[in-house]
This record gives sequence, C-alpha cells and structure tokens, in this order.
Amino acid sequence: MTVRVLLADDQTLVREAFAMLVESAPDMEVVGQAATGRQAVELARSERADLVVMDIRMPDLDGIEATRLIAADDDLAGVKVLVLTTYDTDENIVDALRAGASGFLVKDTRPAELLDAIRTVAAGEALLSPGPTSRLIARFLRGPAAAPVTAGPDCLSDREREVLTLVARGLNNTEIAEKLGLSPLTAKTHVSRTMGKLGARDRAQLVVVAYESGLVAPGAG
Repeated sequence: MTVRVLLADDQTLVREAFAMLVESAPDMEVVGQAATGRQAVELARSERADLVVMDIRMPDLDGIEATRLIAADDDLAGVKVLVLTTYDTDENIVDALRAGASGFLVKDTRPAELLDAIRTVAAGEALLSPGPTSRLIARFLRGPAAAPVTAGPDCLSDREREVLTLVARGLNNTEIAEKLGLSPLTAKTHVSRTMGKLGARDRAQLVVVAYESGLVAPGAG
C-alpha cells in the first residue's frame, strides 16, 4: 500500500528536499506541499493524505494548532501527523502529542530514519525521537495535565493496564505479546480495546495518559 504524504514546512528548500526523499521510496508518494499551518489543514482535507509531516514553526497557523485542527476533524480521523522540527524543547514535544500528533522527530534525523518514521506512524504506531523522550516524561509529571483522552486507567482491566504500561515503555505489539505470553493478534486486540476505552486517537495518546495518570513513572523497569 502506498502512503500518501503531505509535507508542511514554511521553507521551500526543506519541503523540496523532503519531497525528493519521500518520492524516492517505492511505497510513498507526495500528494501536496503546504507553506503554512492553515494550508496544511486545507490540503489534508482536499488531498486525503494518510500522513502529514508537520513543521512546528510556521506562519499564519503554527504546526501544533494545525495538528489540533486535523485531530479534531472527524472527516480526517485516518490522517496521522508526524511532527518534524529543529526545536526539540519539552513544550513542543508535549504540546504536539497533546494536540494529536502520532510521532515527533527532530530535523537532523537521517533520511532513512525519516522514511522509517513515516512508515511507523502510518501503520498506527507511536514514535518519539529517543533524545527528548526522558525530558518529555519528566514534563508530564511536572506540569498541569490537559489529557487528550476521555477516561483514565481505572476503567481498564488488569490485563489492559499491563498492556498500557508496556505501550508507554515503547514496546510494539509483538514485544508486548512476548512479554505477556500472548499471541500478537491478542496483544493487538488488547491495545485496540485500551484505546477504545480511553478514547485515545492512537498509541501516542496512550503514552500520554499512562504518564499523566501516574501509571508509569520515569526510570521504571
């Protein structure tokens, strides 16, 4: 299946470079380019992209607010957002995930890693740059929560809380299955049910609620 990618960045040269990279992959195509956040939202609606590579610092409407609008639009429920920026501050990471982004990478990521990130997020997995992740977790526990979910872990079964904990620690479905002695399909089913009960858009929001609820703490094994 070809991943339909929309590129949103206010720098033309950056967009063109990303476009050449994405088009070089046999399983991807660029369906549009946006120079502002507002254009990104409009093109996401008109071009029906599978994934938006979204810069944070853009004129007219920044990438975080554009992400929030995309995530809140029921007609765009299948559109994933991968935030890509030179600014790997705590605030941007937290705000991007709370707005509905499914992944976060900094712009010095290697080309192959960017393509892998697009595939990962398009497949429904959460993805964070390894460097900022520990700061992200600490920020969740320091600041006031504005969780993008409709319920907390108390509504989950014991097994679902186990699954939520492992998702928050970065395990994929296969790794969760191995850890809990389940089949990969059963692990996937538990993840899907957990997302449904929490009203979470994707796995990134599961990470958010796990840390903001205190279910998972920094440094936990």
